[in-house]
Amino acid sequence: MAKPLLKIQRYFRRKPVRFFSLILLYLTAGSLVFLHSGFVGDSGPRARGGRDAVGASEMGSQSALPDARGLGIIRRVFKESRRSGRRYGPPWRQKASEDRLGHRGGDYTGNWNRALKGRNAKDMDDGRKYIGCYIDDTQKRALRGVSFFDYKKMTVFRCQDNCAEGYMYAGLEFGAECYCGHKIQAANATESECNMECKGEKSNMCGGANRLSIYRLELSQESARRGSAIFKGCFHRPDNVTLALPFSAVIQNMSVDKCVDMCTEREKSLAVLAGDRCHCGFPTPVFSLHELENEDMCLHRCHGEEFESCGNDEYFVVYQTQVQNRCMDRHLLPTRAKRLVALASFPGAGNTWARHLIELATGFYTGSYYFDGSLYNKFKGERDHWRSGRTICIKTHESGRKEIEAFDSSILMIRNPYKALMAEFNRKYGGHIGFASQAHWRGKWPEFVRNYAPWWASHTLDWLNYGKNVHVVHFEVLKKDLFSKLKEMVQFLGLKVSEDRLLCVEGQKDGNFKRSGLRKLEYDPYTAEMRANIDELIRTVDAALKKRKMSGVPGEYMPR
Repeated sequence: MAKPLLKIQRYFRRKPVRFFSLILLYLTAGSLVFLHSGFVGDSGPRARGGRDAVGASEMGSQSALPDARGLGIIRRVFKESRRSGRRYGPPWRQKASEDRLGHRGGDYTGNWNRALKGRNAKDMDDGRKYIGCYIDDTQKRALRGVSFFDYKKMTVFRCQDNCAEGYMYAGLEFGAECYCGHKIQAANATESECNMECKGEKSNMCGGANRLSIYRLELSQESARRGSAIFKGCFHRPDNVTLALPFSAVIQNMSVDKCVDMCTEREKSLAVLAGDRCHCGFPTPVFSLHELENEDMCLHRCHGEEFESCGNDEYFVVYQTQVQNRCMDRHLLPTRAKRLVALASFPGAGNTWARHLIELATGFYTGSYYFDGSLYNKFKGERDHWRSGRTICIKTHESGRKEIEAFDSSILMIRNPYKALMAEFNRKYGGHIGFASQAHWRGKWPEFVRNYAPWWASHTLDWLNYGKNVHVVHFEVLKKDLFSKLKEMVQFLGLKVSEDRLLCVEGQKDGNFKRSGLRKLEYDPYTAEMRANIDELIRTVDAALKKRKMSGVPGEYMPR
């Protein structure tokens, strides 16, 4: 017995052998733990019980609704809906609905992360089914909802998940372009025309040249119908209802859901409730939604939902559905532009947002002095050379005389420097719609302000001095009076104004270029010395604008 023990002792005295033995034991133990976790997953009784508990809790909350009635409740819900930008409904019912439907307010990040991890064949059969290859004409899109592009990492699942929040169909084209829609408006093509490989995976299911591989998103239909309509307000009946809202129907047991569902299926962006009648249409000059009425005028209970108001014959309750496709069609200029127009701004002054507005209002792509790969998914003109003449205007942050004189005219965006500096700092250290970290604010902010604040003033002064034909737009004024200011910008670009397109832009003015809320700092980042310097720069710019016979900076810029 002693001899075997002695041999084992001598074996483990050898350090290399002992080390590798321990490594082997560690890996074996890890493998066993991994295999065990594979058998104990979320699909067990525990997970199902959790879902059942949520359902039971939801049923309990609905059955416990108070018996109180009256317009006072509706008025309170009316105000709550107005604040939240969502449909009517008590907070507890909205919460339950969101939990049930998986609604995340338009945040696609979780979906994309799951998509990048991959799915199995069972997921494809679980409601996300390939239905065929269809002809796609750039003049008349087969799927007319939103679109996005990724020429490096596009996959079938990424496209599907991007569309799943609000659409019934997803389609892929050229291996990298994703289109969403509520119905297919195209003719069938042969399957061999849709065998282009996806850019992000080895799958020949990403369409072809002007051919869409289309998938039905059956799992998303309820998500597309609920929780995504935005309350616009109470409006007086238009003089000609048939002209303003061309489709209408009487609905038994009317509710907001029923009207929104009907208008969504007919691809109309407005769902208008008038008692037991539902009207569908788009914002037009005869029903522009610019004259908001007191919400008390629309307080009339829906027959099918006691906590909702359905308006009446004279005052309509209006919701905006997720259908927003009238101004999404954009393309390059058919002929080379005769003049180069700059869309100039100091970084952080809203240039990307202005590009979004101009493209929707004109139907033409905007270009860029640079090539920003992170923006190419949203702006197809980004990859065009800025001198090509195929885009309606060119984004630039340049401020040198030579660069300015290369343009024949310019739209100059100006923003409050206090807001512009913070926006650019967030972009520089957090991305286009991200945020800088607290460490960046404490460590890099002082030097950033020292370098960038003088540039804010010199940028504006250079464009005013060297620009040939300058149209000044203040970011804050554009936000407050979007319709008229955007109309002026379109006219400056030498295009005929389409009020229908402008009204369409109002309904989707934010795009995806707005940071999701302001991440409040624990302190004011501007010191007294910084403020003194910036205030002096504001006075300089204000004087320069007035010298050019333009209105000075908005009052909110001026030091108090």
